Amino acid sequence: MKMSTAVYLTALVAAACVLATKYSPPKVQVYSSQPGEYGKDNTLICHVSEFHPPDITIQLMKDGMELHKSNQSDLAFRNNWQFHLTKTVAFKPMKGEKYSCRVTHGTKVKEYAWGELGAAKICVQHPHNL
Repeated sequence: MKMSTAVYLTALVAAACVLATKYSPPKVQVYSSQPGEYGKDNTLICHVSEFHPPDITIQLMKDGMELHKSNQSDLAFRNNWQFHLTKTVAFKPMKGEKYSCRVTHGTKVKEYAWGELGAAKICVQHPHNL
């Protein structure tokens, strides 16, 4: 009987820890490795950080269609259980094309646009600041 009580208490404590962990929406940064220039090879980067729980999907998009042949880092976390993840893909932007990063965190889906010409770091959005 003592063993089942210990197992029950352990499960109860674990459940309480999970419930006590706050939902944190992701901070999303969409940028390119080089300043954007039409017709020049580049890398589109979507870095997602400071989120919890780790249930997240990142899609790199061109004109509403997912870009394939992308690479994704391993899911990592900090001591406070907030996670971070990066996805990249090679691309060559052309005039009129729209590039974005679609992030699905739990049931929430948001799309973050990459700007065209200019600085390498284009879009930084954090839901807390919107």
